[in-house]
Amino acid sequence: MTDFEGLRNTMKSGKVADVTRIVNEFLQAGEPAEDVLNQGLLQAMNEVGQRFKANEIFVPEVLVAARAMKAGTEVLKPHLVEAGVQAIGTAIMGTVKGDLHDIGKNLVIMMLEGAGFNVIDAGVDVSPEKFVELAREHNAHIVGLSALLTTTMPSMKNTVEKMRGEGVTAKIIIGGAPVTQGYCESIGADGYSDDAAAAAELAVSLLGS
Repeated sequence: MTDFEGLRNTMKSGKVADVTRIVNEFLQAGEPAEDVLNQGLLQAMNEVGQRFKANEIFVPEVLVAARAMKAGTEVLKPHLVEAGVQAIGTAIMGTVKGDLHDIGKNLVIMMLEGAGFNVIDAGVDVSPEKFVELAREHNAHIVGLSALLTTTMPSMKNTVEKMRGEGVTAKIIIGGAPVTQGYCESIGADGYSDDAAAAAELAVSLLGS
């Protein structure tokens, strides 16, 4: 049985070049790309997410681990496609209209990718119409709305209403410093999370519901 612990530790340390080398070595040794992804990179990112949630590590550590994971998955991608490996779902993530903050959004994207999602980054200052367009174009399962300002929270409400009105079936999750569970319920979103790791867990739990 292959020992993926070394790969996980290297990835969590953010050693991009070493992660790329180790992933290539596994592939050359005949290790299935799906196993390298699931038992190596994704498991490591899940551990990072849990430690982040528990306040044992902070944003910089998450960022370096995520960068290393991205390098490893780039090596794996063609092999995963060849093997017919599918993402668990597609998620659209964006900061709502009028809001230009992206650190929270970017952290959630990393955690979603670590949970096995294909993630489309809609960027910042995203209009309700753009969210609808992207959700339809990519047949999204999850749409995540981020806001850091109290003044941009109404854009969340407008986006939820627009998506519901246009018949988009994706589950809508929201988050950001001023956002609360009560606000989530008041605007009809499907879920709220106050941190990136929990957001990924929420997205997984909403799949197929």
